[in-house]
Amino acid sequence: MNPNVDFYFDKAGKWENEIRALRKTILSCQLQEELKWGTPCYTLDGRNIVLIHIFKEYCAVLFFKGVALQDAQKLLIQQTENVQTARQMRFTSLSEIKKTTTALKAYIFEAIEVEKSGVKMPLKKTKEFSMAEEFKSALNKSTKLKKAFEALTPGRQRAYLLHFSSAKQSATRIARIEKYVPKILAGKGIDD
Repeated sequence: MNPNVDFYFDKAGKWENEIRALRKTILSCQLQEELKWGTPCYTLDGRNIVLIHIFKEYCAVLFFKGVALQDAQKLLIQQTENVQTARQMRFTSLSEIKKTTTALKAYIFEAIEVEKSGVKMPLKKTKEFSMAEEFKSALNKSTKLKKAFEALTPGRQRAYLLHFSSAKQSATRIARIEKYVPKILAGKGIDD
């Protein structure tokens, strides 16, 4: 156990017992506990294997390369349609975690083997994501904005593209773009 991560388990509230049980199970698989993105992340030789996170309706173990797992028991869920390779195993009670502990460990050990194999996950290229017409227009009007956007990391570019294009109405897309232009010009991602 990494004492730098303890605060996460102490503040968990509704899911405290569940994530403490998940922590115990994951640590029994000989992974290193670290704090990444403000959540407990479990690594092998510095490479991410799984993390624990909580949501309003459930807590989950996220497998970074979950799409590469066999998932024989059909326990893995794609969190949203935009998540490419990660998969979650969701829990809504401590009893559910206890019932699936053996399966969870098997999935973790499989994830470790996937990571050891060096398999690379194919990701969609940024240019394969749709770009809202309003954002295309903004980039065409400002070479400064276009250069700043192109200088962002692919992940930051994708986050902006998804956020802008997910709005149903043009007015909302325009408002979102206007809100984030200063961050793009500053070289920052949507969550920075």
